[in-house]
Amino acid sequence: MNQILVTDKLYVTQKLKKKKKLYRLEFLASIILVFVFSGWYMYSKVEQNAKEAVSQEIKDQIVINDLPDATTAENKPLVVSFDDDTEVIEETVQPVTNASYTDSNGNTYTYESILTIPKIGIEYPVLSDTNDELLKISLNKFWGGSPNSVGNYCIVGHNYKSGKMFGKLSQIYNGDKVYLKDLSGKTIEYQVYDRYIVYPEDVACTSQITNGLREMTLITCTNQGKQRLIIKCREV
Repeated sequence: MNQILVTDKLYVTQKLKKKKKLYRLEFLASIILVFVFSGWYMYSKVEQNAKEAVSQEIKDQIVINDLPDATTAENKPLVVSFDDDTEVIEETVQPVTNASYTDSNGNTYTYESILTIPKIGIEYPVLSDTNDELLKISLNKFWGGSPNSVGNYCIVGHNYKSGKMFGKLSQIYNGDKVYLKDLSGKTIEYQVYDRYIVYPEDVACTSQITNGLREMTLITCTNQGKQRLIIKCREV
């Protein structure tokens, strides 16, 4: 028995002690990292939900013909480009109302329409500008003229794994219906007629050449942000 104990002690070398100590430190470090990343994830989720809640507040406050801080654009002719072998015509743009909303933190957001896609169960206000912070709040206007006017109204949104914003946009296919309500109260029904993927530097989808039709382009990230999913819609 004593011989066995002595033999066991011979195997517990200084090198082995250092390895065991290192393993303990690595284990503790991994536990700490799990807690840190879990805390960061929970915080980011709470922050994301809080920012997106502003979009719901904006949508809830929209009352047609009773918009706070509203400003109306003047009538002006819109030049509509056609194919090379057709004429260039002019259409008078109807007055379009933009409105602003100030949240509890004093941040003011300007919005101009509401996008609804029944198939994926989303309804968001479209903010009039776009940047990284605004994209955390709601969908953003990326390019184009006024909502529901002749041309190509382009909307961009985050592709969240939770399915919020444009997180379910990949489930949209040709023939699906999309609705855009401007702040004059007019809702126009659009239908998806094309979908494809491009690289970020390819902005051909924002072209305003629509042959005098009302179109809408929905844009979001795909393939880990390396590419963009494009959904093209046209007035029914």
